[in-house]
Amino acid sequence: MDDAHYDLLAQVASLYYEHEMTQQEIARELGLSRVKIYRLLKEARDEQVVQITINWRIRRSAALERALVETFGLQDALVLQTAPASGEVARLANLGRLTAQALEKLLHDGTTLAICLGRSTYEVISAIHPGFQADVTVVQAIGSMPVALHELDSAELVRQLGQKLGGEVVYLSAPPLADSPEAAAVVRSQRGISQALEAARRAEIALVGIGNLDPAAMSFARAGYISAAELAAMQAEGIAGEMAGWAYDIEGRTRPTDFSDRLIGITLDELRGIPLTIAVARGEPKVTAILGALRTGAVDVLATDDETAQAVLARASQA
Repeated sequence: MDDAHYDLLAQVASLYYEHEMTQQEIARELGLSRVKIYRLLKEARDEQVVQITINWRIRRSAALERALVETFGLQDALVLQTAPASGEVARLANLGRLTAQALEKLLHDGTTLAICLGRSTYEVISAIHPGFQADVTVVQAIGSMPVALHELDSAELVRQLGQKLGGEVVYLSAPPLADSPEAAAVVRSQRGISQALEAARRAEIALVGIGNLDPAAMSFARAGYISAAELAAMQAEGIAGEMAGWAYDIEGRTRPTDFSDRLIGITLDELRGIPLTIAVARGEPKVTAILGALRTGAVDVLATDDETAQAVLARASQA
């Protein structure tokens, strides 16, 4: 899109959304047809020149939070009470807002926060209040994906959060996976990489997502690091999900895979050593992955919604 057309989209969106002019008034102002204005407004939304956010009221389910803490021995739980009319996108965005509100209370000058990649992590960071400031060191805890994932990449996430908070950013300047376990060991031993990984290990707080093995949703699959066939084979072997790329079964036992052996990033054992690891995930397809993650002992706080929490608790009572 050239600059002139982008500016036209922004102008039309500003007149409509900020100045509250009707489409007919904008058409008259710009010498265009009303149909043209309608199409420009639609394009502005499609191209994210304008973004519309519905701020549903954030309500929590105290009963489900207590049940999760008691069942899995968590430090805390954040359970979003979903609005019946809200869709999937709104629910994830509101879960991000709930987690961001909690995270802002935990962050203070001198804190180190380790960040992994993913959609849920992105929603939390996007929801951090723009006016919130703290001298926090934000550390990239897993290597960078290619540009195909844009804002979901760990490097982009730590950059965004560092800009918001005004603190220091520590980048992990490596791909998320090496070509072989031997190559991964060499990469991890490089001075800059080892220093970044050590900073992640020393973090007081870690923010992670929980992934299932759906190739359409898993960031590593979407970026081409693992195939649908490989994921199907992992499922057949009893792998329930992954955190920071590390595979585990429904009992929370870490399962060795060639994929995990090639990872450049923080490990599940190292996540267990961080005082407060917050995992954010929701949705029926992730229930088994969430249950396994809670049983790894690497999660201190789970952020999810009421429907997912109920399903996880029900599944835990069966297995």
